[in-house]
Amino acid sequence: MNVVGSAREAAAYPGGQAYRRRRRVELLRFAQGARVDEGFGYLDDAGEVDPGRPVELYVTCRMTHVFGLGLMAGEEPVPGGPTESELTGLAAHGVSALLDGPLRDVEHGGWFASVRDGAVDVATKQAYAHAFVVLAASTARTAGIPRADELLEAALAVQESRFWDEQQGMVVEEWDASWTDLDPYRGINSAMHTVEAYLAAWAAGAGPRWRERALRIAARVVDWAAERSWRIPEHFDTDWTPLPEHNKDRPADPFRPYGATVGHGLEWSRLLVTLATTGDQVDADLLEAGIRLADRAVTDGWAADGQDGFVYTTDWEGTPVVRERMHWVLTEAIATSTVLHQVTGRAAHAVDLERWWAYADRYLVDPQGLSWRHELDQDNTPSARTWPGRPDAYHAYQAALVADVPGAASFARGVASWAG
Repeated sequence: MNVVGSAREAAAYPGGQAYRRRRRVELLRFAQGARVDEGFGYLDDAGEVDPGRPVELYVTCRMTHVFGLGLMAGEEPVPGGPTESELTGLAAHGVSALLDGPLRDVEHGGWFASVRDGAVDVATKQAYAHAFVVLAASTARTAGIPRADELLEAALAVQESRFWDEQQGMVVEEWDASWTDLDPYRGINSAMHTVEAYLAAWAAGAGPRWRERALRIAARVVDWAAERSWRIPEHFDTDWTPLPEHNKDRPADPFRPYGATVGHGLEWSRLLVTLATTGDQVDADLLEAGIRLADRAVTDGWAADGQDGFVYTTDWEGTPVVRERMHWVLTEAIATSTVLHQVTGRAAHAVDLERWWAYADRYLVDPQGLSWRHELDQDNTPSARTWPGRPDAYHAYQAALVADVPGAASFARGVASWAG
């Protein structure tokens, strides 16, 4: 059931079914411009590959994931495509680039963080980006893309041998190219996307241990958040002791910002609710934790400085630190409110959802049919302090899809059920 009600579904109002479909096919048209020989490049505001940036592993994986979802959705494209055959080609290109292209380290295994002009640019092996290899492979497998099984097997083997820490029930963060030196830093961002990836692998048929590991990670995050009024610590040392002052001198870091990250509270909420409701029975404790995380994130983040929009970060008392509005935070608010309304039926989540979509339509969705604006300043005008350009379609596409895949363990599994 659509969370915004059926009476208005025929109209293309913000958040309605027709509106969401339009957003999805427009995002696919924009995203297709990212194709390069090595995978998928970083897009600028106009949808052109930024020549000053390398081809990054996480972007290539996210785009492969989105094209796989678009292929399975089978929706009529807007003028300019991509068509079904073009989507098949784009998803297959992503899989081939990850298996055979320069992003893959054929000597030591795993994948480099980025390449430039066919050569290694950043050689480190990152948990964050490797989680997206698993996600891309899981979606491609569900979509029936050739060689996706090979990619998923390789990606999970690296998770097993290099990133999963059985004793801690968490993932380590970053290795050098030869898997010799392990960075002492541990991070919750990579752990979060690993949970998403492990759920996707489980939903793609990789086996129950991947969901079990996702549950172990989630349990630790719940404990840390509960101790801090449901604000999640982001940064840790080797023994997983929180580092609350980490990067205080670099508060707007795109991947490791100082303080509590509002969008991660929302994203973890959605993941906890998904974990709570996709097992043999509903896990009431996980569900309650998900609700508390969302409540805290909305209370701390929405219009916290008097202007509509979610601030990027707060301190540990909930005071805004970085006031820019990131599009991905709003998309996670949409996804979380959608899932919470589907599961709890509470009207407050539907009210929030309409508010988030209205904001997205007013400030983030490009009226020219391009990708969503990725960053706004505190006055809701375009900014590029942290996220210049519009590098990929992952967050926005999922926000426009989530209402149409209720109860799914992964977006790919949800879309695949349409044909069932």
